[in-house]
Amino acid sequence: MLPAEVIKELRKIVGERAVLDQPHDLMLYEYDGSVDKAQPECVVLPSNARQVVAIVKLARQYNLNLVGRGAGTGLSGGAIARAGGIMIGFARMNRILEIDLDNERAVVEPGVVNLDLTLAVQGQGYFYAPDPSSQRACTIGGNVCENAGGPHTLAYGVTTNHVLGLEAVLPDGMVIQTGGKELDHSGFDLTGLLTGSEGTMALVTKVVVRLMRKPELVKTLLAIYEEPEDAASTVADITARQITPVAIEMLDGVMLRMVEEATHAGYPMDASAVLLIELEGLREAVEAQVIEIDEVCRLNRAREVRVARNEQERELLWKGRKNAFGAVGRVSPSYYVQDGVVPRTRIADTLRFIYRVSDKYGLTISNIFHAGDGNMHPIILFNHHRPEEMERTKQAGGEILEYCISVGGSITGEHGVGMEKNEMMPLLFPPASLEMISRLKNIFNPDNRLNPGKLLPTGKGCLEVRPMVSAGARTDW
Repeated sequence: MLPAEVIKELRKIVGERAVLDQPHDLMLYEYDGSVDKAQPECVVLPSNARQVVAIVKLARQYNLNLVGRGAGTGLSGGAIARAGGIMIGFARMNRILEIDLDNERAVVEPGVVNLDLTLAVQGQGYFYAPDPSSQRACTIGGNVCENAGGPHTLAYGVTTNHVLGLEAVLPDGMVIQTGGKELDHSGFDLTGLLTGSEGTMALVTKVVVRLMRKPELVKTLLAIYEEPEDAASTVADITARQITPVAIEMLDGVMLRMVEEATHAGYPMDASAVLLIELEGLREAVEAQVIEIDEVCRLNRAREVRVARNEQERELLWKGRKNAFGAVGRVSPSYYVQDGVVPRTRIADTLRFIYRVSDKYGLTISNIFHAGDGNMHPIILFNHHRPEEMERTKQAGGEILEYCISVGGSITGEHGVGMEKNEMMPLLFPPASLEMISRLKNIFNPDNRLNPGKLLPTGKGCLEVRPMVSAGARTDW
């Protein structure tokens, strides 16, 4: 437990009801969307940046760990208090501070829900492009920390491509400003550095983002296949024709049946795979691309290609994709989502490997992923009440990620490294590169009090997880 004087001071900073330290409250903050758990010693809910600074300075005075948290939808343990300490929840810092449509910019606090920003500007013909599947719940601050992506990153890029400036608090309480509304800034790109740093360098308190105009025409296609490999080959052939859809999503048979039973989106229950393909742009160009993509799909043995006839049909198809994780929850007590990346030309090989891993460990693995950029999301179904099943699940996930690396890919495309994959970083980076990442992190976070135990390996030769300093602290990470 934290010293009583710390709790007392925190309540002075944010108010009585904005400090949570009772066991039943802390249980709600011991997990995110991953499979790991660890409980903070206290949760504080500031309302403004000034309060964040005061909390950070108090934590420094008592040498306490700090962990920032948005909505807790992350999938790699990034918002879990692995080494205890104070968790700063940004749910109350949820104001859209400025909308500047003349310059296509917005300024928001970190607790703004992703979709709420688009809803605020769509009536004027604008939108915010990064669209994680959890966009109805996830916050922009959390997206910045994890450099979140989404289905439409194929054309628009991930969060870092739309963040232009930040206000952030360092572990010593210093407030820094990086970037801004201008298109380019001289000097080092600190905004790009902090975006995706997983809360290990600073606590973000303000974000300047890019807004985009809605396209003239949007067309959504559903291509239906008897074999997953044919769907995968289609993705490579679309790229070969120099067509860049805004999204190409793939669902295998296991996944699409779970999704259809839950959402009734119109996916065929007897198919082995479907591709959800979206095009947008000028009307003439989009209409021509629809014809060409239909041809590519049929050349790769698609048994049917449907084009959404109106906005209602389009929204229904996307409802199935966006609600996929909830659909899995209807049929399995738990599931483990992976986030490996492979070259587009290796998607078919990777799917075959995933199915072999499924057979090897006796686990059901469904697949739903951003096929356009090779970002695989195998979802392993398991029962968390059976410890041996949890262990097999983690082993299966590790083998899949190692395979992704072996074919020229990565261990994460958008979920982050967190505490889930940090020990795999040496498989991706040589020692000198990891050492440089560690040195860079130490410039911002020299005492390793900010989100310790994340991103970098914790073994000898790399940064150790800093033990908690309060009584009863666990020190065996």
